[in-house]
Amino acid sequence: MDNFFYSRMKYCLCLLLLLFSVVSLRAQDSPRWSVAFWNVENFFDTKDDTLKADEAFTPQGDNHWTSKRYADKRDKIYKVVAAMGWPAVMGMAEVENDWVLKDLCYFTPLRKFKYEFVHFDSPDERGIDCALIYRSDLFKVTEARPIGVSDSAEAFFTRDILMVGGVLTDKQGTDTCFFFVNHWPSKLGGAVADRHRIEIGQRLMAIMDSVQQAHTGALVLAMGDFNASLEEESVRKGLGFDGVSTNDQGFCNLMFQIPKGSGSYKYHDTWSCIDQMIANRDLEVEIFARDYLLTDDPKYLGKKLNRTYVGLHYQGGFSDHLPLITHIP
Repeated sequence: MDNFFYSRMKYCLCLLLLLFSVVSLRAQDSPRWSVAFWNVENFFDTKDDTLKADEAFTPQGDNHWTSKRYADKRDKIYKVVAAMGWPAVMGMAEVENDWVLKDLCYFTPLRKFKYEFVHFDSPDERGIDCALIYRSDLFKVTEARPIGVSDSAEAFFTRDILMVGGVLTDKQGTDTCFFFVNHWPSKLGGAVADRHRIEIGQRLMAIMDSVQQAHTGALVLAMGDFNASLEEESVRKGLGFDGVSTNDQGFCNLMFQIPKGSGSYKYHDTWSCIDQMIANRDLEVEIFARDYLLTDDPKYLGKKLNRTYVGLHYQGGFSDHLPLITHIP
């Protein structure tokens, strides 16, 4: 009887140890933090800023941007953040000002996850900027500044790059990180904008390289709407990814993982990766392409983006871009 009892106890103990080992391995393998980026498409308040060309996004403007439409937009943004699993950090493009960020972080369910934000006004003529929202229980900001990339001599004004440094923290430890949130000039600027995108890319890489040299072991990650696909000159010459996924400074363009024919943005019948993540670690990236972010495309077939506006027509969707998300182990 004693031997039987001893054998059963030994068997149970072995099972418990095996189960503990499996759980421990899974905990080690599972990502500790997630980082996202999303161009949220014209996240404006309804007031006219007399210093910016935002008149279309007022109740009397061409888009008839009412409080109801604004609130629906805000709520759609927080629901996507929730669907992504409440990322520790999320870069954003096309955000008008602090007011909409306060409304998003403090007066939606994001407040339950202690979201805060970083934002600086930029010289963009429409008044849209880059921003970063983050869970203050997981990420502690140590520095933040805008990096100006406009050219006043040519009267060429665009969004600043937002740099935010800080420390990700959980029960296992910490990870020092530097994030660069981008929204480069659009193709509407023609050859001038093309040249500026190349110059901005070169400057971004130089700053990121200097940061990684000064902070050995830190994660250095750029994210944003680069308004250029992987094949275009501003990515090849500006960022240094000329047919290669890792450039001379050791940075990986994570979008080379995405299969051809997929992307975060659709123009006519072509999907492309104009939204990108670039890091000094080889992380995995996902285009967050959930069904509700898409709608049927009767003209070009398949699916297209479920946008807030199509021209001046209010569609009531989410955005003209899909979000990106990566996980930090």
